[in-house]
Amino acid sequence: MKQILLVFIGGGFGSALRYIISKNLNSFYPNFFLGTFLSNILGCLLIGILLGLSAKEKILTQNQTLLLATGFCGGFTTFSTFALEKYNLLKTGELLYFGFYLLSSIITGILAVGIGIYISKHV
Repeated sequence: MKQILLVFIGGGFGSALRYIISKNLNSFYPNFFLGTFLSNILGCLLIGILLGLSAKEKILTQNQTLLLATGFCGGFTTFSTFALEKYNLLKTGELLYFGFYLLSSIITGILAVGIGIYISKHV
């Protein structure tokens, strides 16, 4: 039960922060959801750093990993919102924005995880 509560609390904080970021940034560029994009990329970077440091230094307990990586990062990143936004771009025929946003999110997200792991190994 404690582990579920840790994921729940972390997820709540992550979701609330994602909402604040998206609410304030998604309106800057039409058809490119900057807040969602940044939440996903920052979440990928953070999970890379957390898990990299945990593997390197053993500084996070299993409960801390559940709170921060599974809970916070899981709530902060927004794959379901990401998928919905891609669907809406396809539905409205915005193929250029669809392709650019899809590829930039995936490629940058993977790079951010790698950078996070790299940073954690060299801190």
